[in-house]
Amino acid sequence: MDIVDATDRKILDLLQQNAHLTIQDIGKQINLSKTPVHERIKRLEREGIIDRYVTIIDKKKLGNLLMVYCQVTLDRQTRDSFTAFEVDVRELPEVLECNRVSGTFDYLLKIVSRDMDTYNHFYQEQLSIIPGTLHISSFFVMSEIKNSTVVPV
Repeated sequence: MDIVDATDRKILDLLQQNAHLTIQDIGKQINLSKTPVHERIKRLEREGIIDRYVTIIDKKKLGNLLMVYCQVTLDRQTRDSFTAFEVDVRELPEVLECNRVSGTFDYLLKIVSRDMDTYNHFYQEQLSIIPGTLHISSFFVMSEIKNSTVVPV
């Protein structure tokens, strides 16, 4: 039994496009009255399918112009090493995403910074000093081609 049906998928798609839609607006677009739309959204929130509502900002307009991807390799690939690194990296607001990955390195980080000097300071004073960090490779985004938070449902 699928936890999310076709109507739920339509609601999720609409909310991902615009979380400010009212229940009435959603109902009009999917041909449901307000009460069943509201109940479905509350169930999706309760079940954790809707994790949270966020505001997406234009990073460039705030001066955060430099996007960096970092490959991080730890000196040991143990549960304790992974846990310790993850605890530390969660505290760094510059790190937008941190994913443990398979392959030749352990983590892929997405980092935003104002400029190269700011990134260099962050790299030297915060990222590289996390205990257990063996190697970091940084890749600087030259042009953002696609940036979406919408998950196909």
